[in-house]
Amino acid sequence: MRITFLGTGTSHGIPMIACDCGVCRSADQRNRRLRTSVLIETGERNILIDTPPDFREQMLRRSVRRLDAILYTHHHADHIFGLDDVRRFNEIQCGAIPCYAAKESLAVLKNIFSYAFNPPQLGGGVPQIVLKEIAGDRIDVLGVQVEAIEVRHGKIPVTGFRIGGFAYITDCSAIPDASMRRLRNLKVLVLGVLRHERHSTHFSVGEGVAVAQELGAERTFFTHMCHRLEHEETERNLPGNVRLAFDGMVLEL
Repeated sequence: MRITFLGTGTSHGIPMIACDCGVCRSADQRNRRLRTSVLIETGERNILIDTPPDFREQMLRRSVRRLDAILYTHHHADHIFGLDDVRRFNEIQCGAIPCYAAKESLAVLKNIFSYAFNPPQLGGGVPQIVLKEIAGDRIDVLGVQVEAIEVRHGKIPVTGFRIGGFAYITDCSAIPDASMRRLRNLKVLVLGVLRHERHSTHFSVGEGVAVAQELGAERTFFTHMCHRLEHEETERNLPGNVRLAFDGMVLEL
């Protein structure tokens, strides 16, 4: 299994608009963060988690030429607004792409992208997607066995995903005990961490480190970071098996 970090930034992206802070002006490319997403290559399948507003740019940067399925963590704008550009893959592959999400997120996708389900006219370019509800805790994604693990993003539920020894948890401020038990014995944990200071809907760096240590994954990588986390400086103060992910990072499992 091969995991490529397509974006590791929070909803504003980094650099932020009209910000002159050291991270936003940094020459270190690891501090330039598109909105959060990962591509999972397993067997002959390319599975994407989330379609952020930077989706098109991410596909171009990493020369992605095939997309077999999309998993959605939740329906906030920075995780879904790139969906329209999926239509290029429909053209290449001559078919629709299955998109998996919880029931509430499916309803939001149908509303925001209503034109994809009720095209206003023939000949218009619209994404061809097949919405599939994540109703249980395990789903078969074109032959790939995926566990769906619920976490909390403030008051709303977010779906985390586990494939074998890899788990991906973004936008999270609490993990229920039952979900913690399902995240044991990992080789790689990807965990959303916003900044050093506490936040009502996201883990802080300290909270993320505590979760990583409790779960005991072989390696943990933080993602969904804001401009208050400078890459090199932040990593100097992390445990050796906890690192910051960066756009373009590739992991082989």
